[in-house]
Amino acid sequence: MGRLDGKVAVITGAGGGMGRDAVLLFTEEGAKVCVADVQLGAAEETVASCADGSAFAFQVDVADEAQVAAMMLATADRFGGIDVLYNNAGISPDDDASVLDTSVEAWDRVQGVNTKGVFLCCKHGIPYLRERGGGSVINVASFVAVLGAATSQISYSASKGAVLSMSRELAVQFAREGIRVNALCPGPVETPLLLNIFGDDPAALERRRIHWPTGRLAKPREIVNGALFLASDESSYVNGATFLVDGGLTAAYVTPE
Repeated sequence: MGRLDGKVAVITGAGGGMGRDAVLLFTEEGAKVCVADVQLGAAEETVASCADGSAFAFQVDVADEAQVAAMMLATADRFGGIDVLYNNAGISPDDDASVLDTSVEAWDRVQGVNTKGVFLCCKHGIPYLRERGGGSVINVASFVAVLGAATSQISYSASKGAVLSMSRELAVQFAREGIRVNALCPGPVETPLLLNIFGDDPAALERRRIHWPTGRLAKPREIVNGALFLASDESSYVNGATFLVDGGLTAAYVTPE
């Protein structure tokens, strides 16, 4: 008996990192999954690691409304409906920096995926949850939505703050229809996205690591375990939450030496 038996989930950004781990865990727990990613080959690789018939790949740019609408329709047609939206796709480009240095182009690129993408997935996905009489929306925000940093990445931080605010509003709007909306806020995670930011500069990693109570990055599965709880009926009274999975980072003032 899986924790997600009978549920259908759409997971964006599922070609790698936390998204791929989420697909593997969700299908192991009984869910049928649309594996959505801007790179079709990466999505297909994720599907190949799942049990036959439990998942299918869909290429989508989450900033494109027509593509997002088509993704939701394809999932409902294939599996009979949608119960879970896991809006995980996100970017943080190399040229995202301080507000003094970030270009308008970089700002717009990040907002398009991280903010508009979540908006579109909710806009076109929630109607399918309504048809099922309820469901769970998991919007991936970040610890940077609630905590500032001198090592700024202004467009990324702003986009995640928007996701957090959007999640709260949707949670209140749809609560009486049995739809729960929560913002999953990971701390620093060992993913290609974050490791690319550090690059080959150990000083950049150490500049941040000193503030982590655990002294280490999270593993993707540690974050995805939180998403599994939010997707399951075990979290039936969890709604509008800022669901922090950050190893205590946002609770820290002075960390261990």
